[in-house]
Amino acid sequence: MTDIRLENSIAKKMDYKIMGISLPVFLIFSAIVFIASYIGVLPTGMVGAFPIMIILGAIFNEIGNKTPIIKDYLGGGPIVVIFGTAALFTYNIIPKSTETILIDFTKDGSTFLNFYIAALITGSILGMDRKLLIKAAIRYLPVILGGVIVALGLVGIVGAIIGFGAKQAIFYIGLPIMGGGMGAGAVPLSSIFGDVLKTDPKEILSIMIPALALGNAISIVTAGILNKIGKVKKNLTGNGKLLKNQENDFTSEKTVDELKYKNLGTGLLLSTLFFIFGSILANFINIHAYALMIISVAIVKAIGIVPKKYEVGAFQWFRFVMINLTPALLVGIGVAYTDLPAVISSFTPQYLLLVTVTVIGSVIGSSFVGNIIGFYPIESAITAGLCMANMGGTGDVAVLSASKRMELMPFAQISSRIGGAFMLILATLLLSIFG
Repeated sequence: MTDIRLENSIAKKMDYKIMGISLPVFLIFSAIVFIASYIGVLPTGMVGAFPIMIILGAIFNEIGNKTPIIKDYLGGGPIVVIFGTAALFTYNIIPKSTETILIDFTKDGSTFLNFYIAALITGSILGMDRKLLIKAAIRYLPVILGGVIVALGLVGIVGAIIGFGAKQAIFYIGLPIMGGGMGAGAVPLSSIFGDVLKTDPKEILSIMIPALALGNAISIVTAGILNKIGKVKKNLTGNGKLLKNQENDFTSEKTVDELKYKNLGTGLLLSTLFFIFGSILANFINIHAYALMIISVAIVKAIGIVPKKYEVGAFQWFRFVMINLTPALLVGIGVAYTDLPAVISSFTPQYLLLVTVTVIGSVIGSSFVGNIIGFYPIESAITAGLCMANMGGTGDVAVLSASKRMELMPFAQISSRIGGAFMLILATLLLSIFG
C-alpha cells in the first residue's frame, strides 16, 4: 500500500504543470532565459522582455497561489509577483542589463502598460451585458458612490487627526484601495498622478501597493465577519440576494462564444483605437486619456452601436491578455514601479490604521445607501463596498468566497470594472482641483 501511494505521489509531481506546461519542460525554458540573462545576451525590446517576464511571473504567481495566508488573505500570486520581482532586482540577484531591458519595455513611453490597460478597459466594459450595465448605472452605482464618499471622507478625517494629512491619506491610501485593483486601478492611477503632479509614478506606486495588499486582506476578513453578522441579524441580509422584495432584478444571459483568431485581431484593433480616441479627446478636455477612454467605451456600450461580433472580439482579446500577460505586467510593475525600501518603510501602525478605516468606511457607506435604495445592507456592503476595496478580480473571488455569496459575482464585477473606472475619473477631477 505504501509503495502504491509513493508511486501515485511521484506520478502526481511529474504531472505538475505551470502555465499548462509540464514542470520539466518549464524548467528547460526557464534555464534558457536565465542563461541568456546572466551571460548578457538577452535581446532588448519585446523579444527579450516577454520571455523573462512571463517566466518570472509564472514562478512567483505559482508560489503566491500555493502559500497559506498569502493566498487566502493577501491577494495570492499578484502580490508575490510584484514584491518577489522587486526583491530580485533591488538586491541584484538578476543582472542590471536585464533590469534595463524590462524597465525600457514597461516604463519608457509606457508601451506595454498602455497596451495592457487598453485591452483591459475596452474588453471588460464591452463584454458586459448591456442591460446589466444600464440598470447598474441607475440603481447600483449610487451604492458604490456612498461607499467611496464615506471611505475617502473617513480616511481623510483620521489622516488629519493623526498627523498623516487629509489630502495625503485620501490620495495615496483611500483612492488606490477603492480604485479597482492593480492593473486597472493602482497602475493607471500612478500614471495619472505622475502626469498631474509631475512626479515619478514609481514613487507613487510604491506608496499605493502596500495599501492595496493590506486593503485586500482586511476586505477578505471583513467579508467573513459580515457573513457571521448575517447569521445573527437575519433582517440585514438576503443570503445572496441583493434587492429586497424582488427576484432576479439584475440577471444577464450567459453566452459562450467560440474563440476565433480573427476575433482576437478585432479586439486588438478596437482596444488600441479606443486608447487613441481617449488621447485625442485629452487634447481638448483637461481629463486624463485613461478616464476619457473609459467614458467613451461605456457610452458606446450603453448606446449599443458596436456590433455584437466586435464586442465578442474585444472581450476575447481582453481575456487573452488578462490570462496570459497579467503576471508579466506585474513583473514589470515590480521592476519599474516598485521601490522596495520605500514600501517596507511604509508599513507602520499609522498606515495600517488608515487602510482599516478606508475599508470600514466603504462598508458603512455602501450598506447605508444600499438600504435606502432597497438593497440588503450586508449584500450592499460586500459587493459595492468590499469589492471596491479589494484587489480586483482575484479579490472579488476571495471576498465572495469568504462571505459565502459567490452568486453575487456579477455585482462584484461591476464594482471592479465600472466602479474602478469611475475612481480613475474621480482621481483625475480631484487632482485637477486639489493637486
